[in-house]
Amino acid sequence: MKSSILLAAFALSLSTPLAAQAPVPIIQPGAPGAPARVLTPEQAAKVADTRFIGADLEFMSGMIHHHQQALDMAKLAPARSSNKDLLTMAGRIAASQKDEMKFMHDWLRARGAGPTAPMPAMAGHDHGGLAMKGMATPAQMALLAASKGEAFDRLFLQLMTAHHAGAVTMVEELLERPGAAYDPVLFQFTSDVKNEQTAEIKRMDALKARLSADPREALKAGFRDAGHAISNMTLVASLPKPPGFFDPTNPAGYPPMKVKKGVKPTANAFRDDGQSNDDIEWSDRSPLLSFAQTDMAFAGDRLFVGNYHGFNAYRLGADGMPVQVASVVCAGGQGDVSVIGNLLIMSVEQNRARRDCGTQGIADDVSAERFRGIRIFDISDIARPRQVGQVQTCRGSHTHSIVKGPEGDGRILVYVSGTGNVRKAEELAGCTDQPSPSNSLFRIDVVEIPVDDPATARIVDSPAVFADAKTGELAGLWKGGDHGDETQKTHITDQCHDITVFPASRLAAGACSGNGIIFDISNPRKPRRIDVVSDPGFAYWHSATFNNDGTKVLFTDEWGGGSRPRCRNQDRKDWGADAIYDIVDGKLMRRATFKLAAAQSEQENCVAHNGSIVPVPGRDIMVQAWYQGGLTVIDFTDSSAPFEIAYFDRGPIDSKREVLGGFWSAYFYRGRIYATEIARGLDVLALKPSAMLSANEIAAAALADQGPAFNPQQQNPVAWPAVPVIVRAYADQLKRAGALDGAFAARLEPALAEADSRFASNARDPALATLLLDLARAARSFAVDRPRHAAMADKLVQIADRLR
Repeated sequence: MKSSILLAAFALSLSTPLAAQAPVPIIQPGAPGAPARVLTPEQAAKVADTRFIGADLEFMSGMIHHHQQALDMAKLAPARSSNKDLLTMAGRIAASQKDEMKFMHDWLRARGAGPTAPMPAMAGHDHGGLAMKGMATPAQMALLAASKGEAFDRLFLQLMTAHHAGAVTMVEELLERPGAAYDPVLFQFTSDVKNEQTAEIKRMDALKARLSADPREALKAGFRDAGHAISNMTLVASLPKPPGFFDPTNPAGYPPMKVKKGVKPTANAFRDDGQSNDDIEWSDRSPLLSFAQTDMAFAGDRLFVGNYHGFNAYRLGADGMPVQVASVVCAGGQGDVSVIGNLLIMSVEQNRARRDCGTQGIADDVSAERFRGIRIFDISDIARPRQVGQVQTCRGSHTHSIVKGPEGDGRILVYVSGTGNVRKAEELAGCTDQPSPSNSLFRIDVVEIPVDDPATARIVDSPAVFADAKTGELAGLWKGGDHGDETQKTHITDQCHDITVFPASRLAAGACSGNGIIFDISNPRKPRRIDVVSDPGFAYWHSATFNNDGTKVLFTDEWGGGSRPRCRNQDRKDWGADAIYDIVDGKLMRRATFKLAAAQSEQENCVAHNGSIVPVPGRDIMVQAWYQGGLTVIDFTDSSAPFEIAYFDRGPIDSKREVLGGFWSAYFYRGRIYATEIARGLDVLALKPSAMLSANEIAAAALADQGPAFNPQQQNPVAWPAVPVIVRAYADQLKRAGALDGAFAARLEPALAEADSRFASNARDPALATLLLDLARAARSFAVDRPRHAAMADKLVQIADRLR
């Protein structure tokens, strides 16, 4: 009974309003000092709804316009292409874009929004919010509409690949915004867009490779048995890495391995056929480059190949074939090497490097055993190199340049470029990265090495080469960031990656992270800036190469740091490329861009890297490494119109994932091209005659005197001997240009053949000398191509002098 009364009372209490209890106010506090707002329950619920933010609305609105352009491109295909695969692809793209556009419209309407009109300049530009990436310009769309057949197919794939890659970037940028894509429906949509567009890019890459006439675009993957493509070159030899300079359990240098749960690792985790074991998962982290092949230096018949693990020494035979004679284990960085006399200089930058060349590394933040700077080795006994000197620097040595010496004073000067972190003052006195006049950033180090006592080598100056000439501010050049809409984000100028010296002209070219610089090195201890350039297409100024006259510089952009695929269909042709400059009255004048023509895959790290002049008289030719893009030989005699002469390329190391590899450096030396392959070893190649390069020109290059040593960042003008083949090389160039007089040529070749005969028998011939002098006078009289005719005449005079 009692319980029934209680229940009745409780029921009555639920049905009777509490007249004395007023509604509880809902308060939204303002900023400190500002009044609060009282909200209605409806307002409070709306404020608390964080399922979407402004960036979500902006993304969906922008993506509708982005999809519309893809739809516009796809609609052009049926009337302009007969390729069944491309038409199927265009139909699939059109259907998917329509479905996704309907979804985006519905999503926006459900949230009381709609797509905003695109800005007039919205094609790929950033207007302060989320950018529309990968959009074709109106001019590109007009060109596509005007194309037919294979021309349409190629342009469609190029533009659509860039367009899809832009959509992926838009998704990634949205997800980086705090609070964005919180709505699970939106998040799933962004995931679908990224996955579908990435898969479509792979299909487009495969179709483009089938359409391409360039064999580099469809090469079989593999470590030791990759497919290769070669043009106007011969692969003479491929030398694997020496024992001790690769991990026998992971010779290709795959990223760290993660075995799937419940699966035992097998012996063939790393295969040679480009197909890594599917029982293995791979870390996203790159390998430590512990055994990566790097740069080279030459002296006489000696070749030295740098490596993150140390260096290897070779003797070159009369045929240019290397025979290994020594291995030196001394880990600690990319191990760039230079040679001068019987001294080898090696760059060291990593924190793991030790003074004693030990491989155990260093765990402590501060250690007396750590070494970062340049090592000096005595190589007088090439089979037993000895470390005889060390110079510690605040940022270590990423690269270095031999500037001068040894001259009468018996001393060598070296520029040291560090790109690593600044070490602590407790480890090396004077080092600091704090704002102060003694800041260790924004400098290079000038090191002096006494040849007779390299143990006393020391830093003699650390010039602030980037300082503002008026204010003295150390960070006086590029401050970092982009250059405006659709430009690269360029690294701050606080370091030089490479400084290439050209002592004959008292010049140096600095590829200095955010700028290209020309220095006057008349006083080599105090290099003076004479011109500075920036480039909106450069992410990181990496290396510099002069032509043989010191009147041009080819700078490279290492976009992505060398470890990323940057030569794909969707990648811009003016990013990760070469920039060619003329030097006019001490100023750098930009003339052209060159980038590898053949598109590379997602599995191939590729960007412009190290190369050297191929010393063909009368021409500016360069061989250059592009990592897994292979190597290429280009002509930049006309600075505004560079073109490719020859190439060599291998397929990716693995067909499913990127494994770091490819050519680090490619240099011409004594008639051969030597190229270090990061993962595989050392290749030796030779040029073959073609319509673009004659047998005489190749022979002339092989005869060039490249000096007592060839070092990557030290260039000296080469000279050619007074022999007939040099004249023939000039004649071939004149004939190719239509500038060789027929009557003159008819007199020239018999005279050169006679000169060859006299030299073979070591005989003199005054009458032949007189004829050659007459030919030299005739060469100087021609009005066309005067410089080349004059160079030919000079060589004819030198040959005549030998015959008198």
